[in-house]
Amino acid sequence: MDKTKVDDMLISMITPKVLEIEKKFGNNEPLTQEDINTLLLKSQYNHINHLDLKLNEVTADVSSLKTDFKFLEQNVTNKIEKLEDKFTILEDKFTALENKMDSKFESFEYKIEATIQKALNKNMMMLVVVLGAFFTLSKAMDIFLK
Repeated sequence: MDKTKVDDMLISMITPKVLEIEKKFGNNEPLTQEDINTLLLKSQYNHINHLDLKLNEVTADVSSLKTDFKFLEQNVTNKIEKLEDKFTILEDKFTALENKMDSKFESFEYKIEATIQKALNKNMMMLVVVLGAFFTLSKAMDIFLK
């Protein structure tokens, strides 16, 4: 809180009395209850002014902290959003890699199936030829040996 004209008026009203009391005290004269009350009033006024200054400092610090916190919160939010974007990109790359691997695996499967099919066809053909040759040879031997 800032000092007002009323504050200045109050302090100017009691200042002459305080000076008078200080002079009395300096001369080792006894103080009256009114003198003591005036000193207490001045002391309390000074204490309140000191507390007001501290309150102003605390208020300014809190306001500064709010601003700093908002700035920090915005930065953290931006960094989290960037991190989420990076994870999305990474996720997309993994999906693309998975799709690529699936297509390569399917192509590999088809190649293996084709190779196995060719080998089976070749073996079947050979089996048919060998069996045909065996039957032919066996028939020929049967005819010639009889």
